Amino acid sequence: MTGRRRLTSPRPLKLLMSTVAAGALLVTGCGALPGTTGGSREPITVVTWAPSGTTGPDALNMSGMTAMAVAYGRWANENGGLDGHELRVVTCDEADTTTGAANCARLAVENKAVAVVGSYSRHGSSFMAPLETSGIPYIGGYGASEEEFSSYASYPVNGGQSALLAGNAQQLAHRCDRVSVVRPDTLGGDGQAWLLKTGLTRTGRPAPADIRAAEAATSYDEAAGHALQAAGRGEGCVTAVLGSRTETFFDSFRRLEPSYGQVRVSSVLGSVGQQMIDSTGGRKSPFEGAYVTGWYPAPGDARWDGMRAVVRKHAFGDNRIDPDDPGVQTTWIAYTVLHELVKSLHTSRITAGKVVSALNHGPRFDTGGLTPALRWRFSDTLGSSAYPRIVNSKVTFQVVRDGRLVADQKGFVDVAETLSDASALG
Repeated sequence: MTGRRRLTSPRPLKLLMSTVAAGALLVTGCGALPGTTGGSREPITVVTWAPSGTTGPDALNMSGMTAMAVAYGRWANENGGLDGHELRVVTCDEADTTTGAANCARLAVENKAVAVVGSYSRHGSSFMAPLETSGIPYIGGYGASEEEFSSYASYPVNGGQSALLAGNAQQLAHRCDRVSVVRPDTLGGDGQAWLLKTGLTRTGRPAPADIRAAEAATSYDEAAGHALQAAGRGEGCVTAVLGSRTETFFDSFRRLEPSYGQVRVSSVLGSVGQQMIDSTGGRKSPFEGAYVTGWYPAPGDARWDGMRAVVRKHAFGDNRIDPDDPGVQTTWIAYTVLHELVKSLHTSRITAGKVVSALNHGPRFDTGGLTPALRWRFSDTLGSSAYPRIVNSKVTFQVVRDGRLVADQKGFVDVAETLSDASALG
């Protein structure tokens, strides 16, 4: 996205580290943790980063992810740590800049972190190389950078936006006679349109009307008009994937819709979420009835109860943590994988090398049904040249009903074939 605030000069690493220390969970007490029988197991240090301090109308703030990491650390240590290991969580403000991402990666190296867990950054080219060189795995990134789905140091827990788009096409194929897709007029937007086209045409539906739109516009009347005209009346659908500008597009869409007749709307998680639905009227939101494709179960699903309990007890009212936010959910899942991994090792000393070995050769890791059981052996990957690190190609279909995102279809839907087809034909 354009329009993001950029730092005018790099932050000195020393200053960044002092800021991190203030927001980190660094437990230094002696003796055994609660629930353990001795203090022989060495502490584990991990890093979680996300943009947290950006400002401006297009600021990208994902501070709920670092706050969730700290709350998880408190909960884990109160309950005996990770298999008896004290969990030390260091957080870092990535600032949505290349410099910030690189500094956070260096912080992980300097702290001898065994992993970077549940983090967000669009700047994979800046942070992945230092992690690769130091042998530190990147577990459960949000999926905001291409390197997360190509680097051997990355262990994603979802299929990124590509899986969402492939799933959105499959969700709409069974509900819409015609589809208009509104997406950024960028190279990345071209890829979005291609995935939706591949997903629709492989089910026998016509290719979507491809509506290009300015990435940082303040009004989308022209794009909305073209999308409505192409979708037509009756069983037509308009899907928009414009990130933070999706709400702006649908403002234009709703103003023009009466002139064209009712058309169903759609998007993917990250462009439309529960927080946006709440802020635009809840049950009276313009997103009522919208189809939304997500990575995980709908926010009200009972499988999230464990996370919600930890937030209530250990976040101390930290309003940065929204349990309905997919970033917070990704961080929870990533730490769940780490917890399961450490238990599988059952050793007194955990290193980055041991974590990598367990990720590459160990068992499947259970996430409590929030994803399929995860494992990153070569045989578990998608086998696509475009997405060589994807091991979870499953998504969920959701719909906005009475102001809440709820399941539109039970269970997970596998979009591996659409992703493979798009990769082969693209």
